[in-house]
Amino acid sequence: MDLFAVFKELQQKSDTKILLVVLDGVGGLPLEPGGPTELEAARTPNLDRLAGESALGLLTPVYPGLTPGSGPGHLALFGYDPFRYVVGRGALSALGLGVDFREGDVALRGNFATLSPEGLVLDRRAGRPSTEENARVVARLREAIPRIEDVEVHFHTESEHRFLVVLRGEGLGDGVTDTDPQKTGLPPLKAQALDAASAKTARVVNRLSERVREVLQGEPKLNGALFRGASRKPAFPKVEEVFGLKAAAIASYPMYKGLASLVGMEVLPVEGEGDAHEGKLKALQENWERYDFFYVHFKKTDAKGEDGDFWGKVKEIERFDALLPEILALKPDVLALTGDHSTPALLRAHSWHPVPLLLKAPYLRKDGALRFTEGEAAKGSLGHLRGVELMPLLLAHAGRLLKYGA
Repeated sequence: MDLFAVFKELQQKSDTKILLVVLDGVGGLPLEPGGPTELEAARTPNLDRLAGESALGLLTPVYPGLTPGSGPGHLALFGYDPFRYVVGRGALSALGLGVDFREGDVALRGNFATLSPEGLVLDRRAGRPSTEENARVVARLREAIPRIEDVEVHFHTESEHRFLVVLRGEGLGDGVTDTDPQKTGLPPLKAQALDAASAKTARVVNRLSERVREVLQGEPKLNGALFRGASRKPAFPKVEEVFGLKAAAIASYPMYKGLASLVGMEVLPVEGEGDAHEGKLKALQENWERYDFFYVHFKKTDAKGEDGDFWGKVKEIERFDALLPEILALKPDVLALTGDHSTPALLRAHSWHPVPLLLKAPYLRKDGALRFTEGEAAKGSLGHLRGVELMPLLLAHAGRLLKYGA
């Protein structure tokens, strides 16, 4: 149910500040039955202390049993029904990178991949190359493949194995299936048109996959490409219009910047490479007085989960825990800490499991949860929420919603 008309009517001005921290893919699973999850294995004294002062619960980002991508997972946290407000990965990357992305263009997110001589996928992320290596290979592709048929092809580096392609020409639709098989040992899939208007796009994408492999034949690892998330430029209602919030986003990876800008958040610059914890903290501190709402994103918990690196994910959780006191020193009126989905290292992929949610705010009820873990969150007073239910809760605790009805 889309409640945007209700939220617009109930908006109430306040000088309170809301901080939403998203640890990407934070939910996990034990490596063996009875063992700890990544959160349970981590030493998190600061999170433990915060949990004792907060209310906890579980949050299903999109819908029970559905494994969400980062796009719908985040949009739900921002208060947008992910079944109504749908956007492809390509458009998010284009918006996050700030490239020339016009009406009628189709954007696709690309993964550099390692293919065997027989054309099977050996590594869907080509060993996670450096962004500099990505840029070198993208420059080769840009020079070698300026167009397919009468369609311009624009390549852009995103980060590590990720890159962006923007197709520009007449007669392009975005109803095209992905070419990523999501597993190793299989060949890349053929793009299929989901409607007649996208037949040309599917044909161009398939030829583009062939040309990329031809051009990169001599590369040891970055010798193929997998495409997904074909999408045009969408237009969504803005958070200031719907919720009355002047909002800012602090993130390092283009996709998450794209999500934030799509809903009208101002994307703040972040100093540093990679997940740039210190740069994010600095951006938060320097801009604290300028905005009502901050969204801060941390990526590496998800990346370590996708790599199957259980203890690497544990270390990323502990790394965030060490940063937490400086975040708390800003004294947000309402603080929410959660994930956009689970990424258990056991599965090496996103999963359908709920994520823990921590809420520190005025007027909380007594809570028995003592740690920010999946098991403790299940004991919490917040119960079990869906992602779209989080934003109204934050607004209510921040004193930003009037009474509904007589």
